[in-house]
Amino acid sequence: MQQLDVHDYGEPVVTVISLNLERDGGPDDPCGQVPQRWLDAHQLLKDRNPDVVLRQEATYSHLEDNRRLKAAEDLLGMKGYLSPNGDGNNPTALFIKPDTFPVNERVTYAARFWRTPPTIVSARLTEVPETELLLMSWHAAFNSPKGREREADEITAFVDKMARRGSFIGGGDANEYPLPDGEQVPPIDWSTVTDHAHKHHRTTLAADGSRVGCTYLDQALLTCGLHDAARYAAHELGQRQALAATAGHARPDQGGPRRIDRVYSDGRITRAVRAVNVLKMTGMSDHDGVEVVYSRRGLAEAQRREHPPL
Repeated sequence: MQQLDVHDYGEPVVTVISLNLERDGGPDDPCGQVPQRWLDAHQLLKDRNPDVVLRQEATYSHLEDNRRLKAAEDLLGMKGYLSPNGDGNNPTALFIKPDTFPVNERVTYAARFWRTPPTIVSARLTEVPETELLLMSWHAAFNSPKGREREADEITAFVDKMARRGSFIGGGDANEYPLPDGEQVPPIDWSTVTDHAHKHHRTTLAADGSRVGCTYLDQALLTCGLHDAARYAAHELGQRQALAATAGHARPDQGGPRRIDRVYSDGRITRAVRAVNVLKMTGMSDHDGVEVVYSRRGLAEAQRREHPPL
């Protein structure tokens, strides 16, 4: 798959990357150094020059006084935030470039509603310091449709607040599916799935007894006025490759490749999307990254509410 070069947009851009780095790249090697997969993944991120990174599975990043988080800050040249460690024992993280967002601070919330608490940061774009931009990195519960519904509803509470006072960009591993209309990846035929626990985790039971893949998070966010950047890029900008699968490449027993990693933004911010690239992470993670490139001018105009939302 061809990926647009981050420097080829003909205008200043702001880039957001969401990445579930499987188990934080793994444990340290026998010499106590971070594993090669972690180094390779962060070098890839550095080469893309992101302004925001939404990370999931920061498994080891809280150990030894956040040693890996600090190593990532140094390598990426970004400021890092780490979520509390929930029942999933796989914190989320969020990295932000201070030159782009000189004002950035952690947002506190009630973590008890989340299996894996999100990382939430309030930021302000250099050009529009008077307007808040809420950034959110989430990793929805892998094991419970009802749990993901509760978590999605918590996201919508933040969306509701920002609709009145600012803007919103959030994303991560949804652990469920986008609404099927207009997708490139066809819905799963659940009668062929042999991982029965996975089937329970990712479906609800229809009235006729059949299994239906979960799409609650996508529907909830869309209803609240958010838009999936990849869906916008595919349908409005003609970038069909944006809808490529991001996970499940080696799991035919779970229905095969799926597009479960997604980035959402409010209707004004989404107008600023210039490209969405799926970043292949072969040999580094079981998830591919999702890179969303926004026009910096368009982002500033959205923050000033110079255009109506989609």
